[in-house]
Amino acid sequence: MLVSEFKYHLPEELIAQHPLGERDASRMLHLQRASGSYTDRRFRELPDLLRADDLLVFNNTRVFPARLYGRRQGARAQPVSQRNPAARDFLHGRVEVLLTRQISRNPNEWECLVRPGRKVGVGERLFFGKKEELQGVVLTRGEFGERSIRFESGGPAMNAEPGAPDSHTVDESEFFFAVLDRIGHVPLPPYISRADSSADADRYQTVYAHERGSVAAPTAGLHFTPEILDRIRRRGAEIAEVTLHIGLGTFQPVRVECVEDHKLHGEMYSIGKEAASAINRALNASRRVVAIGTSTVRTLEHAVRQGAGAIASGSGAADLFIYPGFEFKIVGGMVTNFHLPQSTLLMLVCAFAGRGKVLSAYEHAVAERYRFYSYGDCMFIE
Repeated sequence: MLVSEFKYHLPEELIAQHPLGERDASRMLHLQRASGSYTDRRFRELPDLLRADDLLVFNNTRVFPARLYGRRQGARAQPVSQRNPAARDFLHGRVEVLLTRQISRNPNEWECLVRPGRKVGVGERLFFGKKEELQGVVLTRGEFGERSIRFESGGPAMNAEPGAPDSHTVDESEFFFAVLDRIGHVPLPPYISRADSSADADRYQTVYAHERGSVAAPTAGLHFTPEILDRIRRRGAEIAEVTLHIGLGTFQPVRVECVEDHKLHGEMYSIGKEAASAINRALNASRRVVAIGTSTVRTLEHAVRQGAGAIASGSGAADLFIYPGFEFKIVGGMVTNFHLPQSTLLMLVCAFAGRGKVLSAYEHAVAERYRFYSYGDCMFIE
């Protein structure tokens, strides 16, 4: 199967640059898989479209300020406030670093994407923050701007040696994330062509997020409000939460011609006992499981394959690549945003509803001027 089969035309002005005033004000395209028919709706109608015995599963991961702007060693210092963080011109040795995955038991060693990547070599030291209170040493170099970086500061906890006793892990983690909270930026995706703002710290986060660890929001969940969740419960539907920390596996571009040749990076997930029990009850009773977002779909479908047909509580790394021909064992419905052409997320949606039906629905959404991508509108597929 060719990656080019997942192209569609999207006018640039339909890429949402800002969230709407109210989370639940988005439009929602309701797609019926069996017939391929679709209806223009509002997201606020979702509770009325659910079955009374549905189980909705949410990804409760929380985005942290994972984007850092700094300079290379020997480059001229320049306050971040004097530049546009979204700019493409990295003069005077400026660098942008996106943390994507923790790679050490100590919290200060990370897999990162560095831009401009070709100029940053192993052993180079990077400096972040107006007072340069955070430094990074490049440990290894990968393709397409990937680097592993050990972060350091004047604080003793962050500078602990690799392999230090685990009794200090929580303190080290809180110390490191406290620095990120001060100097890091909301990791808005690259198709949002503006600097992040204070408003993004709230709006690029679901209202039920509480497990810190993602570098991208599970965007289907951005439409939900406490009131919508209450209406879902009053409808009689059940709610469960799992965690998948979104990283490089979700947003890495597909650089091969054949879909089958693409490999996903693993992303850490966890499923608690209560959630596992709720999902298994629903499966045993042949109730519909509705996944909120593609990250939830991948978590559930990965976990059920680890548990031989049932969901077991626990954690691991999900690297399941879902594309047309995939057999879904759990998910019977999904809420999802509109995704980039030729992306793994679009391939997942096409696997669930059929490539022709999805691309037809996307063509309709473009014609009707839906808003696309992270801050855009959504679909309910059943």
